[in-house]
Amino acid sequence: MKFKLVADLEKHLTETYGQPCPEIVTECPPPDMTGDITVNCFRLTKPLRANPMAVAAEAARFLSTHADARAAESVKAFVNIVLEPVAVFRDAVADPAGLLNAVLLPEGERRRIVIEFSAPNTNKPQHLGHVRNNTLGQAVASILSKVGHDVIPVNLVNDRGIHICKSMLAYHRFGDGVTPATAHKKGDHLVGDFYVRYDRELTRQLEELRAARPDLADKSNEDLFSETEIGKATQDMLIAWENGDPDVRALWGMMNAWVFEGFAETYARMGIEFEKTYLESDTYTLGKGIVEDGLKKGVFQKREDGAAFIDLTQEKLDTKVVLRSDGTSVYITQDLGTTLLKQDEFQPDQQIWVVGDEQIYHFRVLFAILKRLGYPWADNLVHMAYGMVNLPSGKMKSREGKVVDADDLFDEMERLARTATLERCEEAPEDLDLRARVLGMAALKFMLLKVNPKTTLMFDPEASVKFEGDTGPYVLYAYARICSMFRKATADALSGEVDWSLLQAPEELGVALQLAEYGHVMRKAAQDFDTSGLAGYLLELAKAFSRFYRECSVLSAESAELRRARLALSDRVRSVLRDGLQSLTIGTLESM
Repeated sequence: MKFKLVADLEKHLTETYGQPCPEIVTECPPPDMTGDITVNCFRLTKPLRANPMAVAAEAARFLSTHADARAAESVKAFVNIVLEPVAVFRDAVADPAGLLNAVLLPEGERRRIVIEFSAPNTNKPQHLGHVRNNTLGQAVASILSKVGHDVIPVNLVNDRGIHICKSMLAYHRFGDGVTPATAHKKGDHLVGDFYVRYDRELTRQLEELRAARPDLADKSNEDLFSETEIGKATQDMLIAWENGDPDVRALWGMMNAWVFEGFAETYARMGIEFEKTYLESDTYTLGKGIVEDGLKKGVFQKREDGAAFIDLTQEKLDTKVVLRSDGTSVYITQDLGTTLLKQDEFQPDQQIWVVGDEQIYHFRVLFAILKRLGYPWADNLVHMAYGMVNLPSGKMKSREGKVVDADDLFDEMERLARTATLERCEEAPEDLDLRARVLGMAALKFMLLKVNPKTTLMFDPEASVKFEGDTGPYVLYAYARICSMFRKATADALSGEVDWSLLQAPEELGVALQLAEYGHVMRKAAQDFDTSGLAGYLLELAKAFSRFYRECSVLSAESAELRRARLALSDRVRSVLRDGLQSLTIGTLESM
């Protein structure tokens, strides 16, 4: 929310300096300074064409006589303001709809955005890395939508290629007709089992090959792949697939269907939704036409062996092959085609990819090529890179022994949440299963979202479900505590006009000031594609409410009027906590 005195200051500075004053975003003062809010006048220097310290002095002079300010002091280029409590409550919390609508950007700043995330392979279940990707992608899409952007979440599933054929060949040889129904397994887990089975057989054949051919001992597994019987058979299967062999395509279709059914369950548990899912099997040839056009325009060149490439040295990147000498695509060729397909289909103002930071160079190359090709929208492409997420060793085991399956992690989080809930309850609540599901997923998501996406994260499942500390359950508990208060409140405390002037305690003012920050925090999260600021804000709001709840009696307040005002303040906290958690795609509980 914007305080009235800040709007008045913008108008005053515009008139004083004869230049349009930009929107002033207030901040919390540093710990060593007094005041409720601070104005940073360094940000006003260029628009107002004035010295920042002179602007600060003028702002302090104007605000010191403003009815809504008890005091205003300039400290170098900063203005620290002590607000009249009644002004804080009037501007920050009196209007409940305005409090939530403060997140919305002006109409002229809203955009149409395509955000691509998840991108699993159909040869195995989704794992812990996908969990972070899915969580970040869906939360950022939700936040962007919350501030007013038109957001289109899409997925690109890697459903073809040599890795897919590995699972297919293993099933063909060792499957004996098993199905998810007969194995009592999710389809993606069953297919993943055959991917592991393939790797076991390949390892055995590599060992035999090296034993029979000592001259190959120094060769890598990748170099020797096609020398093994199973490696050659896998390559033959990929060629058969690309040539449309009906038997291979039938096997591929059957196993992919199993995996997609399994993926749907995983996505549903996380609340992940896409407006459209692209399949690599449909898009992997799309970029060829772009390369051919680029060759005619001189953007790409041909080597003597016939391969097409682009020299990106002027962009401080390496030369990149975009078509092999045999005319087949490389990975970036497909990305060129898919990017153009999304642009033509949705006409977005911006495209975002949520992909791990190991692909930073790949996207630099992709964006550089698209700019060379002359697409005017190529400057509005963003790679939202994120760091890896790991678990403490020994916490969980995976089916493959290398990574943690998403479904295993969800089950473990529910188990831990169930245990944590029972420890706080004298007897098991009737809705224990629901509480475990919501609490477990909230703990998982919040722990992944409360750190900057670029950070490599160590995720501890047991720590994440604790009701104390910087956790999702702590925020959910604050929300549930307010819901409990309202269930106990009498009808007279919930009706009638609210007299905000009754709220004078520092803890009450602290909550109101936190609420006033909500719109700015949400818009900054959208601007930076960073969920951590919003998650951190919700933690601080929950802590501010806890201090208020501890120091200021609500249901036992001295008068009905004071009780009504404190309940109204609590209700605003409840609305913002719910809205903020929903923006992070985290559910809430009315009781905990």
